[in-house]
Amino acid sequence: MSKRRSLLRYTLIINKLRSRPCSLQEIMERLESESELRGEDMLVSNRTFQRDVEEIRSLYMIDIRYDVSRRVYYIHDAGEPELSDRMLEAFDMFNTFSIAAGLSAYVHFEKRRGSGTENLYGLLHAIKNRLLARFTYEKFWKEEITIRTVQPLLLKEFKNRWYILARDCKDDRVKTFAIDRLSELEITKKHFPIPAGFDAEKTFRFCFGIINPQDEEPEDIILSFTPTQGKYIKTLPLHPSQEIIDDNADELRIKLNLCVTHDLVMELLSYGPDMQVLQPLSLASEIKQAHHKAFAQY
Repeated sequence: MSKRRSLLRYTLIINKLRSRPCSLQEIMERLESESELRGEDMLVSNRTFQRDVEEIRSLYMIDIRYDVSRRVYYIHDAGEPELSDRMLEAFDMFNTFSIAAGLSAYVHFEKRRGSGTENLYGLLHAIKNRLLARFTYEKFWKEEITIRTVQPLLLKEFKNRWYILARDCKDDRVKTFAIDRLSELEITKKHFPIPAGFDAEKTFRFCFGIINPQDEEPEDIILSFTPTQGKYIKTLPLHPSQEIIDDNADELRIKLNLCVTHDLVMELLSYGPDMQVLQPLSLASEIKQAHHKAFAQY
């Protein structure tokens, strides 16, 4: 059986179970239906199906389990829905590009430098095992290249970039490093103690982006969006604290509970005339001044 057909079958099984838990018979009926549509035999024996389940777990880290009481198979998220969603998203990408050929005629990829994802595994290993990491680092705003030895604490994603939150051994301060700016990563065998009171969830609870102002308190931020822009804000909230205050034909008004940081200001400026800051007045003034400064350049 060809690899292409196997990958296609994995896709059908996973997508069937993404909609709802299904019995083996329902899964087989889907494979039979697809066999007729595609003109190739997708049906397999029960033994091969069990091997498929193991292959899916091994290849994509998607855990398919069997519920004996209901007699159905389902995708198990291990209590981490965000991770499960990402695994399924990665599966979609991998499967699409693995099966397709001659992609340049059908897919237009964004041209950009590497995002440093080759270092994700090593950094995650260091975080889980509390191992010191050493790497060469180059800041965006400085041409200086430095060698850092750090205690890695947390991986964080923001706007398609990955960052590592770590305690710099040079000055014992917790800093954020962009992993696409680091190279020559070395995971040492030297352990470090778990930092007292460090909580990954609490660290960025009131933050937008990667800046964590540890000495500031969050505040209520009220924003008004045009109806069209509001549709995007509803489907892709700015922050988990987002609360809809009013949604009508004239505006979408929301409330956020956040610390005001540079990352947040840059995000709000990107909406231009489609967004107005109503509260706090200090943030409204900052956004207004930034727009005036931009206008003065033309």
